[in-house]
Amino acid sequence: MPLYPYECSKCGYRFEKIQSFSAEPLTECPKCKGALHRELTAPGLQFKGSGWYVSDYAGGHSAATVGSSTSSEASAPAAAAPATPCGGNCGAACPAAAAAAKSE
Repeated sequence: MPLYPYECSKCGYRFEKIQSFSAEPLTECPKCKGALHRELTAPGLQFKGSGWYVSDYAGGHSAATVGSSTSSEASAPAAAAPATPCGGNCGAACPAAAAAAKSE
């Protein structure tokens, strides 16, 4: 059963009351007999278990394949880049490549 917060319009007294969904809201303050109003609050709702994420659904897709890029740049092989001793793409201007060429 839900917990409903109430506040008195006359004295400002605040309290919470456990009531069923079908119960009528309280109308009289237990302290001063003034008018009560039920406050709105955020629900205490938590989603637990599997099935709440894209990767949890059936279909053979994992989180890695759902977010992967399909451009030609992303699928280019690593061998297409010029090989230098430092691993960069600077080619012949690379100081490490020049030093490696001299030592050969």
